Amino acid sequence: EDFLNLIFKAMMKDSLNSSHPVSSAVQSSEQIEEMFDALSYIKGASLLMMLKHFLTKDVFQAGIEVYLHNHNYGSAQSDDLWDSMNEITNGTLDVKKLMKTWILHKGFPLVTVVRKGKIISVQQEKYLYRVEPENWTSDASYLWHIPLTYITSSCNFTHCTNAYLLDQKSGK
Repeated sequence: EDFLNLIFKAMMKDSLNSSHPVSSAVQSSEQIEEMFDALSYIKGASLLMMLKHFLTKDVFQAGIEVYLHNHNYGSAQSDDLWDSMNEITNGTLDVKKLMKTWILHKGFPLVTVVRKGKIISVQQEKYLYRVEPENWTSDASYLWHIPLTYITSSCNFTHCTNAYLLDQKSGK
């Protein structure tokens, strides 16, 4: 419950236009200090949990092991973790491409789901809690690669999970 409360607080901060990406280039030590706030840590943890759920626990664990093995006693960059995950997924999913949409964009998407008969359509747009005129910038070009999981009447969470990667503004 405590972590969930932290996630919602971080999402509130991230839904403001004054938010910042989890990862960005820095030029000074002051900028480095600004980057390491609750938003970076909590959103980062949430994104890792999202990835773990999408890849499955075993695949995620294997990716972490490859990452730690490849970089023990050395330094690493964020892309190194995604490259390790890509080694495990064997090209079935470009984890680096997926995760860069989350760590390089500030904010998060609002996904709208509409059902018409047997057809389900989904659409994404950037969510903003409130627009602060002094900090407003247009983010119409933001596009996240959103891993969606769902169940059907013949498949529930205890037996199987269906997955769909929304990597466009909308999909069916």
